Amino acid sequence: MDVDCLLMRTTVVHQPYNKVVQSQRKPAAKRISRSVRQSVTIPASLAREVRRVAKERKVTMSRALVTLAEQGVEAEAAERARLAAAYEQFMSTEDPARKNKVGQELIQAIFGKAAIAEDPLR
Repeated sequence: MDVDCLLMRTTVVHQPYNKVVQSQRKPAAKRISRSVRQSVTIPASLAREVRRVAKERKVTMSRALVTLAEQGVEAEAAERARLAAAYEQFMSTEDPARKNKVGQELIQAIFGKAAIAEDPLR
């Protein structure tokens, strides 16, 4: 064999794929903080209200939608926490008179303020 042929030989070394290639994943904190472009269709009356809010706050429609959506999500989470607290208080109360009052508060937390009608016979 001549020298040129010896120099052209290649040695192939097989290694497990997962040890050679590093993961391409980014840390969870970076994945959570990125924005997502989303197209939505909203009713005309709601669009007017969002436009009004955007004008009042001197922000874009997009920013107004984001702010209003964040507020809605926070309000829903607060309502769930209030419901859980009312339920825990109802379950932990032993006194029958107090349990009745806490039960009415729990019903109002579930169904709203107008859920309990006043008894006209009392």
